[in-house]
Order: sequence, then C-alpha cells, then structure tokens
Amino acid sequence: MRFLVRNVPRPWLIRMSGLFGVIVKPFYKGSRYQCPVCENRFRKLLPYGNKGADNRLCPSCMSLERHRLLWLYLKNRTTFFTTRYNVLHVAPEQSFLKRFRAMPNLTYTTADLVSPLADVKMDIQDIPFPDNTFDVVFCNHVLEHVDDDKVAMKEIFRVIKPGGWAIMQVPIQWENNYTFEDPSITTEADREKFFGQYDHVRFHGTDYPDRLRSAGFEVDDEDFLNTFSEEEKTYYRLPQREMIWRSVKPVEQAVS
Repeated sequence: MRFLVRNVPRPWLIRMSGLFGVIVKPFYKGSRYQCPVCENRFRKLLPYGNKGADNRLCPSCMSLERHRLLWLYLKNRTTFFTTRYNVLHVAPEQSFLKRFRAMPNLTYTTADLVSPLADVKMDIQDIPFPDNTFDVVFCNHVLEHVDDDKVAMKEIFRVIKPGGWAIMQVPIQWENNYTFEDPSITTEADREKFFGQYDHVRFHGTDYPDRLRSAGFEVDDEDFLNTFSEEEKTYYRLPQREMIWRSVKPVEQAVS
C-alpha cells in the first residue's frame, strides 16, 4: 500500500480503486469496525499513507478517518442529505463521489486539477464560476497543495452564495500556533521532511480558522469529534484529532 501511494500517479490510483475494493473486501469482512459511509463492517481496515499506517482505509468505499468523521458531521449537524443544494466538490473523495452524485436533492459539480473523474478541470486559485453560485463547497486536503491558500479561500468565498457554507479540511500541526510555509523548500524530499508529504507546500497550524476568517468566513469551532465516546471513535475508526471548521459566508457580505 505504501508503495502504491508513493509511486503510482494519483489519476491511476483513482481509476484502480473500485476494482481494488472488490478484490480485497471479502478478506476483511468481520464485525469489529464499521464504516459509517458505506455501512459495511470489517475485522480490520487497510493500511494507508506514506508510512503505511495500519487499520485506516475502508476496504469497500475507500474512506479514511477524516472522511468517516465528515460523513457523520453532515448526517448529524447539517441538512445536507435533505435540503436542495447546489454543490461544488473540489478534489472529490472516492468514498463520497458516487453517493453525492446519486442524491436527488443535490445539483452536484466536481472539479479537480488532475482527477479523471471530475466534471471540471480547474485551479482553485482561479475558479471559473460566477460570484454567488453555490450553496455548499467541499475542498478537503487541497489547500496544503496550492501555491497561495489565501487566494484559494477568497475564491471559494466568492463563489458561495450568502448564507452558504464550505468545509475545507487540511492537515493541522497542532503543536504550532502558526502556519509554516517557505517557498524556498522545493524538493520532494524537503517537502516531505518539513510539510509531511512530498507534494505539500505548507503545514497549517492552529491559526487555520483565523486564515479562513480573514477570507471573510464566519467559522464554527465546534469540536464535533469529541461528541463521540472512545468506544464509538474506535468502532468507526475516527481520527485521533480533527476539527471540522464549517465556514459560512455571511448573508450581508454578498460579493458584487
């Protein structure tokens, strides 16, 4: 798994994921864990990540810890599954793509710079949609890859309707109060050393919600993860630490 993640181009990983799930799923059936996205149960989950960390990836829908937490958040804290929304999903996650696309209440557009599954090829620093277009935007684990995350946040703010909201998860370096970025760090080895992954260009610190606010958003700071018991966190294989900052475009700040 570690070899695949590090050496196979992302578009090919995306294309192969469905077949891979079909092949490995029967070997992981059990009752110890449940993925809340696909609702399948397993004796263990697949390893994932640069270091091949064990018990992370759902063998059926390919969800990771952060995806399972976000699914539960959408289910328990929003009306996403029932309200009519115009949705932009940047870098759509495999575990969500088909499910969101099949939901009759959504007008659903996907976008990505390289994914073969996306409807629109785009750079989130220059989004090709008019102001005030979307009710909801998802842009998860993307902003750590782009040259200027603040420009990308402002672009997302621009295309959201007043009263609409976005979820823009990023890896957080919890021990740092400030986001670390250095444009002189350019090699894959140095980026992995300083930013945690070879294709990252920054490591966001605990100032991340303030960066979202600087783009104009009102940010919800609820610690949703810790509404679950330790037993539930283990059963659903949720993250050890993760915040879902729901970022709302104020009604009075429409972009003209």
